[in-house]
Amino acid sequence: MIRTAGEHGLLVETGSLELSHRLDAALRADRPAEVVEIVPGPETVLVLAPGADQGRLRARLADVVERERGKGGAVAAEGAAVTIPVVYDGADLDSVAALAGISVDEVISRHSGRELVVGWLGFAPGFAYLTGLDPVLEMPRLDTPRTSVPAGSVAVAGPYSAVYPTASPGGWRLLGRTSVRVWDVAADPPSLFRPGMRVRFEPA
Repeated sequence: MIRTAGEHGLLVETGSLELSHRLDAALRADRPAEVVEIVPGPETVLVLAPGADQGRLRARLADVVERERGKGGAVAAEGAAVTIPVVYDGADLDSVAALAGISVDEVISRHSGRELVVGWLGFAPGFAYLTGLDPVLEMPRLDTPRTSVPAGSVAVAGPYSAVYPTASPGGWRLLGRTSVRVWDVAADPPSLFRPGMRVRFEPA
């Protein structure tokens, strides 16, 4: 289904992160002239196109969705995985180990032992939800969020991991920190992460 989203947008309901990534990649490879922003989500893609003929754009999006739905499979990631060095000294490292019933060393090993994939960006500019976390490390958020989490904090919550791009309140469980800047307003693009990118954490 494709819904109107505000004055200039259309929201495509994809029903899956995989199809969101496929649609995002297809639109970026062959972007309609009026489209200025494409924002994939876990089950949606928001397409902003000020001044566009929304009826024509809606029809084109429907065609692309139908084509990409028929392909199946995940979008092939471009380039090598981004490596994020992490000092594993987070405030919640011990409690995550206790909740998971494993040692701190195993938490670190499981967190850094596989490639994750950027699902989508949200919550704050540059905040990427990384999918593919080891299920053993899936944790509920803190009952009481912290009023401020430092930029560069590496954390887990639910089935996701993330790097806090800036200092902000947050209820994710902190495993460690990295010196890599994942959000830089002076960079082009400002976010290090983009949907579909592969990411690997590495003990520093």
